[in-house]
Amino acid sequence: MAEEAVMFVVPQTVGTVLCCKCGIPMAPNAANMCVKCLRSEVDITEGLQKHVIIMHCPECNSYLQPPRTWIKAQLESKELLTFCVKRLKNLNKVRLVHAEFIWTEPHSKRIKVKLKVQKEVLNGAILEQSYVVEYVQQEHMCESCSRVQANPDQWVAAVQLRQHVSHRRTFFYLEQLILKHGAAASAIKIKQMEQGIDFFFSNRSHGVKFVEFIGKVAPMKSRNDKQLVSHDIKSNNYNYKYTFSVEICPICREDLICLPLKVAASLGNLGPLVICTKVTNSIALLDPLTLRISYLDADQYWRLPFKSLLTSRQLVEYIVLDVEIISSEVNVGGSKYVLADAQVARVSDFGRNDTIFNIRTHLGHLLNPGDYALGYDLYGANSNDIEIEKHKGLVIPEVILIRKSYEEKRQKKRGKPRAWKLKSLDMEVDDKNRTDQEKISLEYEQFLKDLEENPELRFNISLYRNKDYQPSEMTSVADGDDIPSIPLDELLADLDLSEAEAEDEDDDMKE
Repeated sequence: MAEEAVMFVVPQTVGTVLCCKCGIPMAPNAANMCVKCLRSEVDITEGLQKHVIIMHCPECNSYLQPPRTWIKAQLESKELLTFCVKRLKNLNKVRLVHAEFIWTEPHSKRIKVKLKVQKEVLNGAILEQSYVVEYVQQEHMCESCSRVQANPDQWVAAVQLRQHVSHRRTFFYLEQLILKHGAAASAIKIKQMEQGIDFFFSNRSHGVKFVEFIGKVAPMKSRNDKQLVSHDIKSNNYNYKYTFSVEICPICREDLICLPLKVAASLGNLGPLVICTKVTNSIALLDPLTLRISYLDADQYWRLPFKSLLTSRQLVEYIVLDVEIISSEVNVGGSKYVLADAQVARVSDFGRNDTIFNIRTHLGHLLNPGDYALGYDLYGANSNDIEIEKHKGLVIPEVILIRKSYEEKRQKKRGKPRAWKLKSLDMEVDDKNRTDQEKISLEYEQFLKDLEENPELRFNISLYRNKDYQPSEMTSVADGDDIPSIPLDELLADLDLSEAEAEDEDDDMKE
């Protein structure tokens, strides 16, 4: 029964006709010609451009889109392919099906693009054909690059970054953020000044964009001004130089702050003695005695500005004699803290006196008897801060610990290279700042140590593998060396294009 249910299917055959030119059998079409004869009769690429001259700026690697627009594009990129196709005239007479690059030597100044087009020919038959277009690069600098080459100091917008503190730790961190996000890629010159950095741009919009970037990563206030350079009365054109003055708040990480009465009240009667634990576009303030934390944004700070009571340059080294945990671990603002009572003594007092301080600290999860810690000595400090006097009945602790110290253990590894490194901006150094290079190098070394100790600080920073580092030089773990270090999985490979190309050529030779 199943065999009877199957219907009989008549096989379909496709009829063939003979080509009217060469006589070979073929599928019928409107022209009654095979593909070879049709191509010999009709060339659909006739009248289309096969050779095009394009202008290329070697300085910024951009191409001229007439009349005056310069487009940045890398070799064999989608942007360059789009630019090349748009430069072709009469391409609207055919239908573009596919476009791709044909490899050429980078130094040949030639770009070849293979195009596949379709067009309706004899009696409605559609013919598809491929052809190659050769683009010849002519080197011609764009206006901005030629202006820079003629006079490197010919800037249009200048951004002056300033922070009125006695160290440059904030600028070391900002430099890494700028490098990671490419915020200063359009700067024509960068100059290191006494209390900051100057950035020069050839366009006002680039300067505005850079100021907006700084506002997203640091609490700052800015003002701008302009100066008339020239004026054409006939065409009514004005040329200005724009200056943006950006001031970053002087509060830095690990600073001890005595909050003014109004600020403390606005933060729910926080402190008033607090520690700055993090600075982004807002300031994180931690009360080390209660583990309360509050955030102060840039608008709130500049409405009622205040200064630090003590800064990280005034930290004193202590030795921990005893630690007693009094609370469980608390996660505050992404960081873990444990409240503890501790007995500490100044390292400088050893052999002189028996002064011991009984204090409360937020570092109970890190400190053990015998450890070293850095903190602020309020017992012997002579502070003239008016805000402290305004807080009536305030009991000032003798010591406030800030972080654990690994300086004694680091003495064993002094002089040995790190497994990682940082990139830096290409900056000119101001003449007044050349004498402080030793001080700047010490501050930079301290910044590198902070990166090793604080994972949150290096979260937004790109770290690269150090080629000069030899794993055999690493200190043995068996020695009890628990110095904080950066895991290798956090490091990026420092890509060198010339080396990568050489390796590719070696692989090709082996094949």
